Amino acid sequence: MSFWFTVMRQVGRNLRQTWGSQLMTLLTVSLSVLIFAFFSLIYTNMINFGEKLGDDLSLIVYLEEEPGPELQQQLINKITTFDEVEKVRFISRAEAYERFARQLGENRDVLDDMPKDFLPPSIEVVPLKNLRSLNQVKLFSAYLSRLPGTLKVQYGQDWVERFYHFTRLLSIIVLLSGTLLILTTIFMVAYTIRLTILGRQAELELLKLVGATNNYIRTPFLLEGLLQGIVGSSLGIVSLYALFQWIKLRFSGPGFLNVFEFSFFSPAVSLSIVCVSILLCTLGSYSTMQKFLRI
Repeated sequence: MSFWFTVMRQVGRNLRQTWGSQLMTLLTVSLSVLIFAFFSLIYTNMINFGEKLGDDLSLIVYLEEEPGPELQQQLINKITTFDEVEKVRFISRAEAYERFARQLGENRDVLDDMPKDFLPPSIEVVPLKNLRSLNQVKLFSAYLSRLPGTLKVQYGQDWVERFYHFTRLLSIIVLLSGTLLILTTIFMVAYTIRLTILGRQAELELLKLVGATNNYIRTPFLLEGLLQGIVGSSLGIVSLYALFQWIKLRFSGPGFLNVFEFSFFSPAVSLSIVCVSILLCTLGSYSTMQKFLRI
């Protein structure tokens, strides 16, 4: 008990003596965690959004003429030749008209003077989930466009491509921010511990001469790095949660943010980020001790 009491006194003394650099390190760790967690949160929600959209992804094959039963079976065979699909549904001109009228709602009276067969027949193809990567969907669309009697294949190409490119960009940003977190955390903690060691070099040598153990001398510096990791990462996660709640409150109501449900990290993920930050801070402290603490 006396060992840990003395060690904690040493930690408190070190923090007081280098409070300026300690504060800068704390803010740097918090900001690094905040940036990394912010982009990770956006990326995670966008991936979840993409999966939900993928459940509704379908390719619409517009045809020149309505196929008969025999031709429908031939088209089904050709479609499944590419790969298995979840569903193939033929939509007649009349069904297309009724669907369009329902989408118009109260404005469906604009169709009163239009013939009920002015819309082309089509095939609605729902691919399997393992075909829902962007490249596979493109290949499948190109294959469907070569079916007999096909006018056009549509699946919201522009929007889907922008979404996939955006998620790819987010993954790069998450990787870069993770690298930033690692480098800045280790460097700043190592730099702060180095200042503390250099400022107490003579005292540490004297402690060694009077019989202080290596653990007694090293433990306060390790605890400094540990505390920087705990406080800095926790502050970063709490700041992100406050920002998340503010954004949800500020932009609640009809709009893009309500197209799907944004969710925060699970407790396990938040704890993992904190633990990794603690590990990095402790690693920065340990690496500095190995280099500058000659005991």
